[in-house]
Amino acid sequence: MEDKKGHFSGGRTYRGDDITVYWKPSACVHASYCYRELIEVFDPGRRPWVDMKAATTARIIEVVNMCPTEALTWKWNDEARNIDINRSQSNHVKFMRPELMGPAGDSPKEPPVSVKIMIDGPIIVKGDFKLKYSGNEKDMKDGMISICRCGNSGRMPFCDGRHRHMDFEG
Repeated sequence: MEDKKGHFSGGRTYRGDDITVYWKPSACVHASYCYRELIEVFDPGRRPWVDMKAATTARIIEVVNMCPTEALTWKWNDEARNIDINRSQSNHVKFMRPELMGPAGDSPKEPPVSVKIMIDGPIIVKGDFKLKYSGNEKDMKDGMISICRCGNSGRMPFCDGRHRHMDFEG
């Protein structure tokens, strides 16, 4: 839940007429889709940096959905409209999708894991998987992580956005 100042656990909220956009700074790797695509709404040089009145709801949703790390997310202000979104994102419904069922629909297959290599940025991994690194293990259930490719993160092996300050290309 959000407080009176527009904060929610781990981030900030920006309420528009139809939707609320949530920003979680700890998940942001500064992939820059938001402000490259819609600087009128997402301007890091302005405070507050998100202006929900500067574009249509449809365009804001389109750009927020581009965020590879889900540091930006959104939901409808009318809770009744969020029911279908929440159902389509629950593990139970994902598990029951036909493409995740075995032959003849009898035994479930593992949900897919997606890997996306960001141009000049991190590797984004989403899904159900186990990450093993430096003697550690991290179980990800329908999760998302960004893996550093530049080698300069202060949170190795995870990306902290430093690639942007060193003109990393890769």
